[in-house]
Amino acid sequence: MTAHSRTEEAGAAPVEPPAGAPDLTVVVPTFNERDNIPILIGRLETALHGLRWEVVFVDDDSPDGTADVARELARRDGRVRVIQRIGRRGLSSACVEGILSSAAPVFAVMDADLQHDDTQLRPMVDRLAADELDIVVGSRYIAGGDTIGLSGRRKAISRLGTTLAQRLLGAELTDPMSGFFVMRRDAFNRSVRRLSQQGFKILLDIFASAERPLRYAEIACRFHPRVHGESKLDTMAAWEFGLLVLDKLFGRWLPTRFLLFSLVGGTGVVIHLVVLWLLGGAEAGGEAFFRAQTGAVAAAMTWNFFVNNWITYRDKRLRGWGLVRGLLSFYAIGAAGAVANVGVATLVASNGSVWWLAGLAGAAIGAVWNFAASNYITWRARI
Repeated sequence: MTAHSRTEEAGAAPVEPPAGAPDLTVVVPTFNERDNIPILIGRLETALHGLRWEVVFVDDDSPDGTADVARELARRDGRVRVIQRIGRRGLSSACVEGILSSAAPVFAVMDADLQHDDTQLRPMVDRLAADELDIVVGSRYIAGGDTIGLSGRRKAISRLGTTLAQRLLGAELTDPMSGFFVMRRDAFNRSVRRLSQQGFKILLDIFASAERPLRYAEIACRFHPRVHGESKLDTMAAWEFGLLVLDKLFGRWLPTRFLLFSLVGGTGVVIHLVVLWLLGGAEAGGEAFFRAQTGAVAAAMTWNFFVNNWITYRDKRLRGWGLVRGLLSFYAIGAAGAVANVGVATLVASNGSVWWLAGLAGAAIGAVWNFAASNYITWRARI
């Protein structure tokens, strides 16, 4: 079925937007959700009847053509907008871009998978205004809510994440892992520059980054079973949640990406020693040791590049020829870093410092150089 025929199913006549700017913007991050887009728009029309609203789909360049379906619908409904991101990935950062694209004083965030309880959107908006709150969260874990749409595995992951998040926040939110909430723009603006935009739990990021405790309430919501598409909650999503926690705990001192880069570098040391041993470096001398050491260095650098590309720079992951160019630049940066490492260590040692202090100084300079240069050259932002 083509995007055009899907559009016709949503209604043949163009829908005129209400007069005036929207009072509510619904931000929906998407990836491979083309079948759900027309259904969600229809549900929003029912749930938000009487409000001036718009919906912004922020799509991370879905290969199934989600952005094209949304754009076709936008041609006949002025309340629909689309942001298609090329070369960038991440649910939290997608939400932030969608929110910042809006002029509405209130926004909502929800998923495109039809699992969030859209019938509660209007009550959440009304509660926000009536109680003069900063944010209203749709909760699965208070009376009246449920998690019927979650598998046993996802329920266990959600419970564990909720426990960790509650300890991090020090707030009594029953569902800090919720991806369904309504918030005032002025409250968001006060903390937006402190958001880490790591991972997939934007609500946790907002609460952890707020300059003052947020005035909040929770409304019971049902979590419906998924109809189309596949769940985005995979092993890497859980990893990204861990990155967000790390950023909130240590980000004020060191960038989370640098911590990951250094951790990967530590595993590279292990790879280096193992390969050196396998190549006979433990017993070789002279030219034989030089060859073994060269092979070990190449193996460790290759390992570091691919693991960093998979984990540390997941949102900027290189593919195709970009992967080849990135690997070559990473080799060059690593070679320069080794020269800086040796140079600084030699300089410190020549000034009378103990050997281990000189070694640490050289390693620190090498690590900082490798991270800064790789960040700027190998995994530079792609436009």
